[in-house]
Order: sequence, then structure tokens, then C-alpha cells
Amino acid sequence: MEKNLKTIIIVLAAVAVLLIGALAWVWIDRGGMIKELNLEKEQLTQQMIQLRSEYDSLSTTNDTLNLRLTEEREKIDLLIERINKTEATNRTRIREYERELGTLRSIMRSYIHQIDSLNTLNLALREDASQAREEATQATHQYEELRTTTEEYARQVEIGAQLKGRDFLLTGITESGRDSERSSRISKMKLCGSLIENSIAPKGPVNIYLRLKGPDGILLTNPEQGVFNAAGEQLVYSAVREIDYQGDEVEFCIFFGGVSFSRGVYTAEVYTIDGRIGVADILLR
Repeated sequence: MEKNLKTIIIVLAAVAVLLIGALAWVWIDRGGMIKELNLEKEQLTQQMIQLRSEYDSLSTTNDTLNLRLTEEREKIDLLIERINKTEATNRTRIREYERELGTLRSIMRSYIHQIDSLNTLNLALREDASQAREEATQATHQYEELRTTTEEYARQVEIGAQLKGRDFLLTGITESGRDSERSSRISKMKLCGSLIENSIAPKGPVNIYLRLKGPDGILLTNPEQGVFNAAGEQLVYSAVREIDYQGDEVEFCIFFGGVSFSRGVYTAEVYTIDGRIGVADILLR
């Protein structure tokens, strides 16, 4: 009986040793597993933080896309907070967070693609806008050159259309209609000349104005005098003659009298509304 009791005690002691060993192994193994789980949780947290940083680096001028990026950043912040509050041993939650991390990464890749597309589009638009501005500048320069050229052509045409004269001769005329240079015999002055041919000049009636100055340089006038505009300048004339101008050369004469003539040099200036077209003088004895 005593022998059997010892045997039982020995067996129980051996079993106890085995149980203690098993429990020690389980405890050690659990500690290693918990340490490993905590490491996985820490790595997951760091990955979330890294993803948050990558989201922060995304930038775009698109307001809608910026709003979505902000929403995703808030999701990551919430997940980081949840991970920190979740025990490492809660494998179900940790695996759920890992799946959400993968989803957020996939979404981020989509946003990166959209941002790249927008940047490419914006670059193309800026290039198009720059090209359009350059073309507009060139067009403006061409327009200014054309306008300047057109204005110059118009000015040249305007100048070319002005009437010109030649062969002006101032003569003293006696009462009998003869030419004379004796002041005592002269009753009037006769100015003759020609309007030269000009195919682009306006056709129709043209007034020829005579301004006759005496030896003292004073303009000679009579009751038939008047005022006219020549190239924007208002002048008094001594006599006027209207002729019909049709583009061909035409000769004309203007007479001035009604005053006494003395010795000296008389000067005749001939005008149209475009300005002076000629001058002639005569010395009376």
C-alpha cells in the first residue's frame, strides 16, 4: 500500500512538472506572439502615417478633387486613431484595417492618375494659350503694319489727288487789252497758267484763287474779294475763277483790276483748296 502511494505521488509530480513546463512554454510562446502582433500593429500605423504624408503631397487646382483628397486624409486620420485604440491581439480588426489601407492606396493611385491628367491638360492649355497669345501678338503687329501701310497709301493717294499747276505767267493789261509793263498804262493784271493732268483727282468744278501783292508786300483787294480755306488755312483772295476740271490738263486765266498800279514788283500766288499751286511776278516800270 505504501509502495503504491509513492508511485502515485511520483506520477503526480511528473505530471505537475509536465504541466508547469507546458504552461511555461505556452506563456513564452504567447509573449512572443503578442510582441509580433504589436510589431505588426506598429508597422500598420507607420504605413498609415506614410500614406497620410503621401496624400498631403498631392496638389491640384481642381476644387472638386481637392475636396475629395481632404475627405481621404480625414479617413486616414480616423483609421490611425482607431488602430491606436485597438489591441494588437484583435486580429479581425487589424486585418480589416490592413484591407482599408490597401483600398486607400488604390484610391490614391487613382487620384495621382487624375492629377497627372489634369496637369498634362493644364500644360497643354497653357501651351495653347501661349501660342494663341503669340499668334494674337503677331496678328496685332501685322494689323498695325497693314494699317500703317494702308494709311500711308491713303496719304499718298490723297497727296497724289491734289491738283498741281504749271507755266504761271503774270501780265499787265491795258484798257485796250494789250500786254504792257508800264504801270501808268495798266488797268488790270492777268494771271494765266495750267492745271496739270491728274487721273485720280476729283472731277468737277474747281475754284482757282489769286492772291496779288503789290511792291510793298500788301495784298491787293477790291469789293469782289473774299475768304477761302487752303489746306486748313483761312486766307483772303484778290480774285477767284471757277473752272471745270475733268482730269485732263486745262488752261485758265484770272483777272484782277479796279485799283491803281505803281512801279515795282508785283507777286501773284495761285491757290486751290489743297494749297498753293504756283507763283509768278512782274516788274512794272
